[in-house]
Parts: sequence; C-alpha cells; structure tokens
Amino acid sequence: MKQRYAYGYVRVSTDKQEELSPDSQEKLLREYARKNNMIILKIFFEIGVSGRKADKRPSFQEMIGSAKSKDHPVDAILVWKYSRFARNQEESIVYKSLLKKQNNVDVISVSEPLIDGPFGSLIERIIEWMDEYYSIRLSGEVFRGMKENALRGSFQARPPLGYKIVKHGEPPVIVPEEAKVVKIIFEKYVNENMSFFDIARYLNSLGFKTSRNKNFECRSIEYIIQNPIYCGMIRWNRTKNDTNEIKDRSEWIVTDGEHEAIISKELFDKAQEQYKVTYKPRGKRPPSTYKHWLSGLLKCPDCGRTLVATTLHRANGDYYAYFKCYGYCKGKCPRANGISSLVIEKAVMDSLKKVIYTRNIEFELKNYQPVEIINERSLLEERLHGLENKEERIKASYREGIDTLEEYKENKLLIQKEREEIEEQLSEFSKTESTAQQDDKDVLLKKVSNIYSIISSDKYTDAQKNAALRQVIDRIVYNRQNDTLKIYYFLYKSNCG
Repeated sequence: MKQRYAYGYVRVSTDKQEELSPDSQEKLLREYARKNNMIILKIFFEIGVSGRKADKRPSFQEMIGSAKSKDHPVDAILVWKYSRFARNQEESIVYKSLLKKQNNVDVISVSEPLIDGPFGSLIERIIEWMDEYYSIRLSGEVFRGMKENALRGSFQARPPLGYKIVKHGEPPVIVPEEAKVVKIIFEKYVNENMSFFDIARYLNSLGFKTSRNKNFECRSIEYIIQNPIYCGMIRWNRTKNDTNEIKDRSEWIVTDGEHEAIISKELFDKAQEQYKVTYKPRGKRPPSTYKHWLSGLLKCPDCGRTLVATTLHRANGDYYAYFKCYGYCKGKCPRANGISSLVIEKAVMDSLKKVIYTRNIEFELKNYQPVEIINERSLLEERLHGLENKEERIKASYREGIDTLEEYKENKLLIQKEREEIEEQLSEFSKTESTAQQDDKDVLLKKVSNIYSIISSDKYTDAQKNAALRQVIDRIVYNRQNDTLKIYYFLYKSNCG
C-alpha cells in the first residue's frame, strides 16, 4: 500500500455531552492512520466551537489553506465523524469538492467507513444530511424553549447594570447602588439633554463603573438607554448569536417581565423618542480584507488613492477580487473607479511581457532607502530552505520503514534536482549583481524579467509576489474611461553599477 500523508481535525462543542473528548478523537485518528499506512503531519484542534459556519472556525480555515497549498502536503483529512468536519451540508460539499477536485485531498471519517463508488458517496451524503437535521432540530427545540420563557417574562441572560441574580430560575433583583447610576443616566439624558459622551465622562469623574467594572463609554450609555429591562420589560431575540448583528424589530420579543422596574415607563419612552431624533448611524468601513498580489499597487486615476480589494464569489464556487477606489467608498472621489482581478491580472502580465520583449521602459531613479528589501533572490533562498522540510519528510518515512531504500533514493534525487535548479538561478543573480558597468535600464529590465518569472510561477505565495513587484513598481494606474494601463517603474540607485 502506498504511503499517504494526512491532517487530523478534532472539534468539540462544549454544549454537546455525547461527543468524544479531544484526546479520544485524536487517539482514534492516529490508530486509523497506523492501520492504513498514513502519516499524520499535524492535528488541528477546535475546542468549544460550533460547526454550523466554517468561517467561524479559525483552525479549520488554517487546515484548509494548508491542504490547498501548491506543494500538496497531504492526501487526506481525518475526522472522527463527518459532523466534525461540518454540520452544514452545503458548506461540507463545497469544501470537500474544492479539496478533491483541485488538490485530490479526501475527507475521511474514521468511525463511518464507506465503500468506494457512487453508493458510498450516497451514504456519505445521507450521514451528513442526518447530522445537519439533528443539529437544526436541536437548535430549533432550544430556540422554542427560550421563546416560551421570554413570552412568560422570564429573564434568561446576564443581568445588566442595576440587577443581579440571587437564585437560579428566579427574576433578577435590584442592586441599589447600581440602580442609582441607571437613574442618573436616564435623567441626565432626558431632562438635561446631555450626550452619551458627556454622561460617560460625568460618571467616570465620579468613579462609577459598568457591570464589568470598566469605565463608561458612549456605547455603554447607548445600550442602557435602549434597554427596556429598566422599565420592567423583557427584550429577547434582538441580535444574531453568531454575528451579534441586530435583527429586524419584527423578530424581537418585548413583553412584561417578572422583575422590578428601576425607572418609570414614561421616562423610558421619553428617552426612546429623544434617541430617535439624535441618533445617527455610524458608517461601515469598506471591506478590504482580501489579500492579492496586486494589493496596495493599484491607484485611482482620479484621486490617486489606493484601490482596495473585496472578495467576490462566482457561480462555480471560485472566488476573485474586485478592486475599487477607497476614496469613492468614503465619498471623497467623484468616480467609482474599479476593476476585476480577472481583468487587471492579465493586463499587468501582458504589460510586463511587452516591456521585456520591446525593452521599452520608462522609470524613475530613486535614492536607496535603508530598509529591508525583499527581492527575487530572497524568494529563491526561501524555496531552497523549504527543500529541507521535504528532506525531513522522506527521511521520516524511510526511518519508520514506510518507504523502501529505493523509494527513499528516488525522492532524494528529485529534491536534489530541484535544489540544483534553484542554485543555478541564484548563480545567475550573482553574476548580474557583480557586473559593475551595467546600464540602469539593463539592470531594471533584468529585474522585471526575473519578477515576471516569479509572478507566472505557482511556487510563490501572493505575499511573495507582491513583495517582488514592489521592488520595481511604485504604482499601477488603470483608467476605465479610456481603457489604458500605466505602470510606474523605479530603480534604486544603489542597485546600479
């Protein structure tokens, strides 16, 4: 049987008593690996995290990212049950398909063996559907129970400032010292027209603290002003559990509570009327979390600000970046200049290729800046260092008797060949750097050619490609109005002969 490599994934939700412990899950994964000629390179742990949403599981995302890397580190991902991988069948199918089609990585449940072929795939889907159905049914039952309690006026959350729980299952009781602070907040807001900021500053000057023993802020005053608990009401189902996003008011449950009120209903209503008049929603920051090898280099032709990237998904599950003007997002640029990565990537590559072939290039000479510069040489050196990890893997396989001597020699020969190729490229760089009489233009063109090779290769990360581009490119301007692209090249004087 051929030697295979795998990652292990262990997830435990703290509210599920029927689950195996992390140690027990890990033990089962390692036993399966030993019996099936697998080496587990790493086990990823997720403790106390729900499986409903994959993007809320950082270890899961790290594992998927590693499994998708170009060096193909593993052949499989081992889990105790398919429900550990995902409780959402839609996401499970997406991630499994992505791993299998693009990287030939299988997801294997060690406790739910399947036969090969279409029937096995069908059974797998049935198992996933049953897990998702159980999860939805359980969460639905919990939700219905909490809803019934809310309609009865039962309090089922952490008590806010002014209240405390004395006995489990009974309504919260008033804390006189804290209730005094609550009354001050409402009276200052309604009767003296003080802002949230001024109220917070006033309370802090007197040494008052929040329920978490922290100084007051605008948001803590805002929360108290909006909370109907203080006039004897119960408010439930206001926010989404996973994002804390406020739901539509039609989904809220607001009813009479079983606890004692701190302020009158009349005072609370006056505060809400004033809040509607004075409250101004805060603007949202434009999404710019997606990292691309062109990030930070694309500039707006109208205002000169950076084009920030947003992740967009295609119908087939693939994703791409869309760059748009940060100034326009902030209302400081007259035009919504933007471009898809699917378009700009090809345009930049074509422009680099044209410069290399025609040797027609305009550039600026810059004084050397005494900062660390990541260049193409360092990227090759990183690849050279990465070969050491590969060597350790094949040595481990040979030591454990997994690979034969012939297989070990064959793998070692492949690594040696790759090392020689990298060392040859490094030698070429050394020759180039040692030629003192080179023309500035020749030096820059050589660097552009080397960087083009890096951009075209799948052996480098987006971050590495971006760092390489920044050694010769100051900015890239795409004008959508006339469909033109201009790349502003530069060369440090210290790189000249």
